[in-house]
Amino acid sequence: MIVTLTANPSIDHTVMLTSPLRRGEVLRARTTTSQPGGKGVNISGTAYAAGVPTRAVLPCPDLDPMIAELRATGLDVVAVGPSGRPRINTTVTEPDGTTTKLNGPGTAATPALLDALAARLVQEAEHASWVVLAGSLPPGTPAGWYAEVVSALRSTSARIAVDTSEAPLEALAAHLPAGAPDLLKPNAEELASITGSDSLDDPAAAASAARTLVDRGVAAVLATLGGNGAVLVSAEGTWHATPPPTEVVSTVGAGDSSLFGYLLADLRGLSAPERLGLAVAYGSAAAGLPGTTLPTPPQVRADLVSVRDLDPITGGL
Repeated sequence: MIVTLTANPSIDHTVMLTSPLRRGEVLRARTTTSQPGGKGVNISGTAYAAGVPTRAVLPCPDLDPMIAELRATGLDVVAVGPSGRPRINTTVTEPDGTTTKLNGPGTAATPALLDALAARLVQEAEHASWVVLAGSLPPGTPAGWYAEVVSALRSTSARIAVDTSEAPLEALAAHLPAGAPDLLKPNAEELASITGSDSLDDPAAAASAARTLVDRGVAAVLATLGGNGAVLVSAEGTWHATPPPTEVVSTVGAGDSSLFGYLLADLRGLSAPERLGLAVAYGSAAAGLPGTTLPTPPQVRADLVSVRDLDPITGGL
């Protein structure tokens, strides 16, 4: 089972424009959608679509309409309260796939709520293969909270994946190796922010930066690089995967799908290069879908992903 935590859940409004975004002008929307979201929710939703047992943990009242909507899809949801309404995130997508996001702050978290969330995660982890800590933290949460939860989860047999950014990611890096997860999934910008590197769109540079995190205790780093695919670095080695040709419709949720693809391949007992290949296939499938639409297995083409061994210093095979 995959247990996910969406620490700062949201209602995602997606607006797809008929023309490029222009500040200060009145623009036409081709379509608009609204659905429950957040990184952990997306990962659990993709898992559910693939027939993988999953449970989504959220700080939200049990009777909140968001919880009811998620359960109506068949998703197994654990609501930990009390908490306020989910934040509102707005995504604006241009015809060429360029995406602009406006994310709300969310409801402030109390120490009691954070303690309840951590305790519930430890409880759920007893029956899980992976626990995923995903997304931003709500206002009032200490930046180092994810690192604390990682340490608490070490008392269980579950492996831990973390996908976050900004202050929580920086705090997690500062707590290495004590707060080191089994899998860390940054994008190029996030990887650069915690390794002191310059732009890391280049796979060889990203692999070299990711290696520094592995050396500090992270078991594996899956760094997504947009159109340049992704790199995977662990004690086993270093690999780069090139995505299949994809007409990008929306990049929202692509990283979440990539993370699930990796976990799915791991649950199947696949090798590290195969885990990277399925991660990139899932991310590419998500990028080709509108808004926050989650990919299903028939839309995922791992056979079109090219994976190669990559030396983190020279970029050679």
